[in-house]
Amino acid sequence: MFDGTFTADPQRIYEYVRAHGPAGPVELAPGVDATLVVEHETALRVLQNPALFARDSRRWKALNEGRVPLDSPILPMMAYRPNCLFTDGAVHLRLRQAITASFDRLNTTRLRRDVEPIADFLIDQFSERGRADLINEYAKMLPLLLFNKLFGCPADIGDTLTVSLSALFDGIDVQRANEQLSAALMELISVKRRRPGDDMTTWLIQHPAGLTDEELKDELVVLMGAGFEPQRNLIGHSLHLLLKEEGSGGSGMLVEEAVDHILWNNPPLANYATHFPVQDVDLGGVIVEANSPVVISFAGANSDPALKEARENRNKGAHLAWGAGPHACPAKDPALVITITAIERILNALPDLALAVEDRDLQWRPGPFQHALAALPVRFSPTPATRVVSAPQTSAPRHAAEQPGATADPEHAPQTPPTQKRGFWSTLVDLFRV
Repeated sequence: MFDGTFTADPQRIYEYVRAHGPAGPVELAPGVDATLVVEHETALRVLQNPALFARDSRRWKALNEGRVPLDSPILPMMAYRPNCLFTDGAVHLRLRQAITASFDRLNTTRLRRDVEPIADFLIDQFSERGRADLINEYAKMLPLLLFNKLFGCPADIGDTLTVSLSALFDGIDVQRANEQLSAALMELISVKRRRPGDDMTTWLIQHPAGLTDEELKDELVVLMGAGFEPQRNLIGHSLHLLLKEEGSGGSGMLVEEAVDHILWNNPPLANYATHFPVQDVDLGGVIVEANSPVVISFAGANSDPALKEARENRNKGAHLAWGAGPHACPAKDPALVITITAIERILNALPDLALAVEDRDLQWRPGPFQHALAALPVRFSPTPATRVVSAPQTSAPRHAAEQPGATADPEHAPQTPPTQKRGFWSTLVDLFRV
């Protein structure tokens, strides 16, 4: 599932597996074997039976026996972390309650208020060009910057989080990216313990669950990580569908309809929710050994022929894009608000937005967990970048000579290292201040 075969036609893989049973053996990455569940009923059986199918990946037999490469690019997505994604029972309940309580404090008005200026800022970065890549310049950056806002990140920490999360999900030097992400989150926790704010990091710290710093770090990892990749894909794929429908002479599709179509037919995470059976188990004639990974194909289960009628009627309660059972996504409603707001904002700002290439020429990112666009080139009539208030020069931190009261002698002024160039979040923080 890591080569071009899956990337080019994932449904072909799901149909091949389904032809042999409700689940089947796959190789997620070189040396990483798993069982992929593609039947809807069997997927529900796994998702809703935590007593038999655990999420704690410390059970992973092949990893414990040294049969999984430690430098595998997918290990950060599957290895144990002390958060609600990889725990079971009472521990999972305690960790999940802290997250759901924090989400409960977010409301639609606040989310829209946070998304809109970020969307405007990103649109301003390319609106004068008349062309853009809506995946890498919009759908990818918007959730990264939004999470920095929701979690109350100072500028420098936010820049690090933006870069490391992006690298982690794009498979670029993942070990280093994971280390940078962990260090930045521990620094953020330390800041918020000293200076609480009206943000999700502070709410997690203050929750009665009494999370340790290590638990807090990995709760933030799952919140940011599980939000970033799916959110990028949901925004990007929905925009792609809307533009494709418009270009084909269609009568027009509502934003909500496009989002629902994507949740059914190309869910933001195609395959994930790794479980580890506590004993050998029979999945419809497929024997899965204890403590070996079972991966749920949300995309495969959604395309199960048994769901034909529900799929045609767009029955929102039937698809598995949000998961099911005790580990179902707790951020469904916020994710929909973010997606719809982001799409409406750019469609209103650039009303003649159109695909810049033929649909068949679009490229897809390789990887076993998603069927995701690598880029979405578009064209539109250039418009002035005036959607947000202009900020002061933010290309780099000011030298000491530029600080109030500092010497104007450049020979004796400390030089700022080039590596301290301001990132997207630092720039946006300045705009918020203005």
